[in-house]
Amino acid sequence: MAAKSKFFRVLTEGATTDGRKVEHDWIEQMAKNFDRTKYGARVWLEHIRGTVPGGPFDALGDVIALKAEKVEDGKMALFAQIEPLPALIELNKRFQKIYTSAEVDVRFADTGQAYLTGLAVTDTPASLGTEILQFAATHAGNSPFSKRKSAPEALFTEAVPFTLEIEPDPAATDSNGALQALLGMFSKLMGGSGGNAPSATSAAPVAPAPQGAGGNAPVALQVTANVQGDQNQFNAAALAQLGAVLQTFAAGQEAMAARLAALKNDHDALVTKLSSQPAAGGRPTATGGNGSTLTDC
Repeated sequence: MAAKSKFFRVLTEGATTDGRKVEHDWIEQMAKNFDRTKYGARVWLEHIRGTVPGGPFDALGDVIALKAEKVEDGKMALFAQIEPLPALIELNKRFQKIYTSAEVDVRFADTGQAYLTGLAVTDTPASLGTEILQFAATHAGNSPFSKRKSAPEALFTEAVPFTLEIEPDPAATDSNGALQALLGMFSKLMGGSGGNAPSATSAAPVAPAPQGAGGNAPVALQVTANVQGDQNQFNAAALAQLGAVLQTFAAGQEAMAARLAALKNDHDALVTKLSSQPAAGGRPTATGGNGSTLTDC
């Protein structure tokens, strides 16, 4: 299953690269209308779409969901969830292309409403982005973004920083649950209540992720990914070892149960045999001192 990011902000109502303003309604329309089966929005490097696979401008992922939320000053912001490809994750780990710029078609197809058609990652921070915005607004015909647009009326938003945090892998959660189940089975077989069984999560404590200068998210992302990888590796090894122990223990229990059943059968057969044998007879006749019979019992 492809990795999914947590939701992160990609734009806020305000300035764009050609002097227009991102309107409040556009953000709500993009969040409401987005459907990747209808028109998928891919993640691109610097708004450039490569034409030959394997080149420097291949797509870096896909937008899979959008939502609109109010942020500071009551402004409306658009948040995106993406499926990043390994190349984008690697870029983010190296603290490269840490800003995003949204590609917006304000009258998409025949809907007459705004739609997110793509997302770009860039190294242009907001301060430099403002200068580009001013230049593009003043010299629209010479805008550096003109040739990168999917349609002349489309617009690019100013670059904003983003944090690429990957959601937990359900497979890892499943393996952790399976490990807990095996631990419970082991405790039950040993006759315990399960309360003293070791915990899969406690066996490999997760250290807090260190922050880089200024709280750099890619550093935390890399540490989190490493810890998650170690946890998954531990879970897999523990599952294999515990599974082998349980199989050996169960086989031993089966052999013991068979031996006990055989002993019980032998015991029951012996009791039956002894119970069916006749008595050896009464007491022998006692005689007196002169040889006469004194008792007859």
